[in-house]
Amino acid sequence: MALAFVSIGVASAKDDVAPPVAAVDQLPPGQAVSDTVIELAGWVVASKDNQGYPFAIMDKAAAQVLVFGGDGRLRGAAPALFGSATGDHTAPGVAGLALREIPGRDRTTPAGRFVGGFGPSIDAGRVLWVDYDSAVSIHPTATGVPAERRAERLASPSPDDNRVTHGCINLSPEFYEQIVRTTFERGGVFYILPDKASLAETFPEFAQSRATAPHDDGKRERSAGR
Repeated sequence: MALAFVSIGVASAKDDVAPPVAAVDQLPPGQAVSDTVIELAGWVVASKDNQGYPFAIMDKAAAQVLVFGGDGRLRGAAPALFGSATGDHTAPGVAGLALREIPGRDRTTPAGRFVGGFGPSIDAGRVLWVDYDSAVSIHPTATGVPAERRAERLASPSPDDNRVTHGCINLSPEFYEQIVRTTFERGGVFYILPDKASLAETFPEFAQSRATAPHDDGKRERSAGR
């Protein structure tokens, strides 16, 4: 069971004094979590790259978000919506544009390591900024444009239709309120896997450590009895 592996694999020794709390699992039944995500989570805690802050790992290809506490325990996993354009860049000046003004090619969710937290926005009140400079935030799905069918895309079992936003990350309102809002109330670290760039470009220290450790590129199947 991949989610159990993630939770056990990254928990630190000091966490043994308290019984683990079951993570909220909203991923579709049978959907795998990649080895890269599992290894990155383990590296973050082992290297203390998160500096004790909660963190999230976002896999754009699989349309998944996994949320961890500062202790490395998995708090929840859920499907997500990402930028409609494939790519890892942030176009210059895109943060200053109205949504309708952003060219289709620049509606990307940038890859990399970001330190973010809650803060004000011009049109949406207080939001969870992943990267304020590029105006990328995490927020619950809203009705928005009916033709985009964001709620339906999020609920579908396939990640193939989850690229629809202008670059922000959308989650179900339930997961956002129950897991994301409470976990990142004081900020955190966000790791977004790349679409096109290599891991060496995006997370050089992780890639270097990964190169020296044996691994395979397969996927661990999740138990159907969840």
